[in-house]
Amino acid sequence: MNKKERYAAFLDHFTAVLPEAETELQYNNPYELLVAVVLSAQCTDVRINKVTPALFRDYPSPEFLASSNFDELFPYIRSVSYPNNKTKHLLGLGKMLVEDFNLEIPSSIEELQKLPGVGRKTANVVASVIYNQPTMAVDTHVFRVSKRLGLVTQTAKTPLEVEKQLVRHIPEEHIPKAHHWLILHGRYTCLARKPKCDQCDITHFCKYFDKNGV
Repeated sequence: MNKKERYAAFLDHFTAVLPEAETELQYNNPYELLVAVVLSAQCTDVRINKVTPALFRDYPSPEFLASSNFDELFPYIRSVSYPNNKTKHLLGLGKMLVEDFNLEIPSSIEELQKLPGVGRKTANVVASVIYNQPTMAVDTHVFRVSKRLGLVTQTAKTPLEVEKQLVRHIPEEHIPKAHHWLILHGRYTCLARKPKCDQCDITHFCKYFDKNGV
């Protein structure tokens, strides 16, 4: 199976079985998604979804973050990974949204990355989920699964290299969903240490399975 056929099989499968793939982070508006994605770095969505209800209740808009301080905000997110840094990021993010962006969540990758705590992956998620832009956020799941399936080359050593290869081969209209397809497959089936190949429906085009079997 060549790469073109592999991508076709990937798209055929997931458009059929998971046509409405979306983030598992819980949010009600672009501001809440941005905050949730910033908090989710190196942390599980399950943990973030436990933390954000109280946070969003008491900090419902950027103005509330901008007017807060470290000691007030920290207790809300103390249970997430790197809470000290993320508290500082949220305070700075709120202030910048108020002072520089007129409370609007920017839509461009470049402007999103100006916000504290927002790297390329986070910017890609927000642009994709909120603005339906053809951006591919590459986290550890996307990085691992895309290589195992053979969608990207093993020589791709950085998230940006993986992102570029995926975007090059996936039609624009499918890129926002393909991000979630890869994440969800990695989260529940193609696990890092022990992939559930015996429960997987896409072994017929998976390079990892072809080489290692069950």
